[in-house]
Order: sequence, then C-alpha cells, then structure tokens
Amino acid sequence: MANHDVPEVKEDIETPELHEGATAHLAIFPAQEKHMVPLGFPGARVENWQQAGVDKLKDLLEKYRSLQVYLDICVKCGSCTDKCHYFLGTGDPNNMPVQRAELMRSVYRRYFTPSGKFFPQLVNARDFDEETLKKWVTYFHQCSQCRRCSVFCPYGIDTAEITMAAREIMDAIGVGHKYSQEIIGKVHTIGNNLGIPKPALNGTLRFMEDEILDATGQEVRLPVDVKGAEVLMVAPSADFFSAPHVESLMGYAKVFHAAGVSYSFSSIASEAANFGMFIGSYEQKRKIASRIAEQARELGVKRIVVGECGHAWRVAYSFWNTLVGPFDTLDPRYPVPQHICEFTNDLYKRGGLTFDKETNDDKVVTFHDSCNVARASRMGDTPGGQFTIPRDLIRATCNHYADMDADTIHEKTFCCGGGGGLLTDELMDLRIKGMLPRVTALKQVMKHDKVNFLALICAICKAQFSKVLPYYDIPMDTVGGVHQLVNNAIVLGKNKGVV
Repeated sequence: MANHDVPEVKEDIETPELHEGATAHLAIFPAQEKHMVPLGFPGARVENWQQAGVDKLKDLLEKYRSLQVYLDICVKCGSCTDKCHYFLGTGDPNNMPVQRAELMRSVYRRYFTPSGKFFPQLVNARDFDEETLKKWVTYFHQCSQCRRCSVFCPYGIDTAEITMAAREIMDAIGVGHKYSQEIIGKVHTIGNNLGIPKPALNGTLRFMEDEILDATGQEVRLPVDVKGAEVLMVAPSADFFSAPHVESLMGYAKVFHAAGVSYSFSSIASEAANFGMFIGSYEQKRKIASRIAEQARELGVKRIVVGECGHAWRVAYSFWNTLVGPFDTLDPRYPVPQHICEFTNDLYKRGGLTFDKETNDDKVVTFHDSCNVARASRMGDTPGGQFTIPRDLIRATCNHYADMDADTIHEKTFCCGGGGGLLTDELMDLRIKGMLPRVTALKQVMKHDKVNFLALICAICKAQFSKVLPYYDIPMDTVGGVHQLVNNAIVLGKNKGVV
C-alpha cells in the first residue's frame, strides 16, 4: 500500500482540533477538453469565467428556489460543524458544512444582496475571483454529498444541494473534475461507468454461469437483452467486474432462478449508477436515466429492479418519475422502481425462497447504512423500510448480527468517505481520513461483538471500504454485499417460485 497519513482510531468519535488548511493541498485531476465537450461543457476555462460563473449562479437561483432558501436562512448556529466525516477526519474548518457552504454564500451575498454589493466587508461578501475559485475547486470536491449535516440542521439546509450547484457552476465555466466527467462519458458511449463493452459483458456473465454450475450443479442463467422477460435488472457495473461485488451479482441471479422469475440485463443500460447527480447536472442525470426507461420499453419488461448501489437507488427512487416520466408500460401491481433487497425479502416472506443460515456461520455481520439510501430514499411500503428491509434480509441469511452504535446508523449513518464522485486516487488521503468515524464505530463492534463482516448495499461503499479498510488494519475480505450473504445461503431447487 502507498504511504498515507492514517489518523489514530480512538475508543469513541471525537471532535478534532482545528487545523486551518489541513486539506487545502489536495487537488483533483482537472477534466480535459475530451471529457467536457461531449457532455456540452466548455473544453477549458472560458475567458469571462467570473461573469459566466455569476450568471450561472443567477440561473440556478431562479431555477431552484430551494438553493436560494438554503443560502439565505443559515444562522451559523453550529449544529452541523462536527457532523461531517471529512471534518472529523481532517480538522480542516473548511470541511465544516457551514463553512464549506459559506464559500458559495459569500459570493451570493456579493452579487445578489444589497448589503453585499455596497458593504461587502461588513457581511463577508467576496468576489468570485481566482482565490475563491481555487477554494471552490478544492473544498466542493471534499464533500461527498452524504447529507448527514442536513439531519442535524434545525432549518433543514441541504448542503449537498449547495455542493451540486457549485459543481454545476464550475462545469459551466469549463472547470470540471476528470473522474466524474470521464465516467459519464463512458456511460453515454459504452453503456456503463467502467467502460465494459458488450462482448466483455457477455463473457463475464457466461463465466459466472460456469462458476455457479460448478459450485451448485444448477444451471443458473445471467441473460442479456432478452425481450419479454419479467424483470429488467439494472446493476452497478462493478457487479460485473470487481470483487466482492460479483458475489452479489451471483446472488441476484440465484434469487431469480430459485423463485422462477424471468429477468434480463441490458447491454445498453447495464449501469444503474448516475453520476449526473454528483455534478449537479439535471440534463446529464436525465440522459443517463432515459437509457433505462427506453430499454424497459424495448425489452417489454413488467418491472425494473435496481441492484446494490446507493446513489443509483436515490436517483431511481427520488427522480425517475420527473426525469423520464411515468413508466406506463410496466405492470402497475409492482413498485417502480423496486430495490433488489425489497424484491428478495418479499419473495422470502411469501415462501418463494429458502435460506440455509448456517452457511454464513463463519460470519458475525454488521450493516453499513449507505448515505443515499438512508437519507434520500425509502424502501418498501412503510417509513424506515430502507433500514429494516436490508437488516431483515441479513437476519434471514445469517445467525449472527450486531448493529453499530445507534448514533452512527440509520439516518445518522456516517459516509464511507468515497461517495459524491470522490472515489478517485488523487483524493486517497481525504478518503482515508474521511472514513475515520465509520471505522471507529466498526472497530467498536469488532471488539465487543466479534463482528468480522461488514454488509453493504452500495457499490461505491464496497469499493471504498475494500481499498481503505486495510489502512486501518482491517482485512479487505471483511467487506461484502447483502446479496453476497444471500448468494451463500440460498437453497436452489427447493421452491417452485412466487412471482
């Protein structure tokens, strides 16, 4: 592993001393012309970038009433200051949610309020200049848009929306982040974040079929582009390629097989994730989501099931209806969209699946509530289903389970440290430090409850934990998906299936 500064893990999560500029040196790789222009953004910083940025902010203030409200109503009460995982891990005051948002508020006051126009120094109003832009580029890419701060804000200010707006403004003036822009480009040209072409996708699915056949003696299919299938299964592309993600993919396939439900992946819409949200672009978010709607109609499916990806589920649950309109070709008996955990848990409760819990007896499991599932969506028919359904499924497949500290789960969950478009190598120091609060809570249950498996339903969380936990002396194989547990426990050939 590379040499990084890993913070000390203490018994409890502590508020750090302030270290001004502690992470000011962390710089993202800037997007190049080849990344920006295909998405409709300038290929380089425009000549009149200051005015263009102010004009774009004006456009967003008129377009999104919530943004102006969030910029106007903060009273700097301090409720959010110690709620950000990046601040807790770095001590940099610009990673306090209130101070990060102040980077935009100061510009807003300068150009859009009378006091800021005439008495800027009295109200901390700042020009949108080189120094300000540098801080925007730095610190708005040190926010994972996890929305934990909004849970504790007495006014409900959503700092994630401010971060999204800042990134949208920077893209509009030609200052983008290579990682996010490149990924979005791959979705448009190839169909998924990882750039897996159709032949490679087909090849890896056939390989998994052989793996399952060798292990179980059952011919479990992972079909692609099958018209007339009951379900369109939309998974994060990491599920087709990376460990431990592939274990969950095989779990999905076994669920459909055991229950006798026909399904298909789509080579055109093989990606559930939607980085359009991370860069704040409604148009990119809409374009990415439209692929899925179009494929649902093309294949003639009755329902759409979304795999283990946190922000993909948020976009699907919260935005699909406005991004792509009603899915009028789907069967109205089923929710649109439906999470794979809902789908599997419902089948299990209705007798469509059988699990052998003892196959997971080598594991003492805890569950990480992924941010975009926990705080920005729901699951099932009742409030809080996004918390209960994954845990019910874990308990159905495992004999040993323990929750982490109550102040670090459910709506108060801590981010993995790699969300919001920050899962990139140049920000590894930030990712390591940002994981500190979650690692602290995890090590508590590892010590007191002998936990040795961290179950997840988010592809970014899996990638982040797999890469970063070893820096904290926690083995990489501690991490896995909820449907990895399903994959282990499901009994094939016993149920007739319940659609």
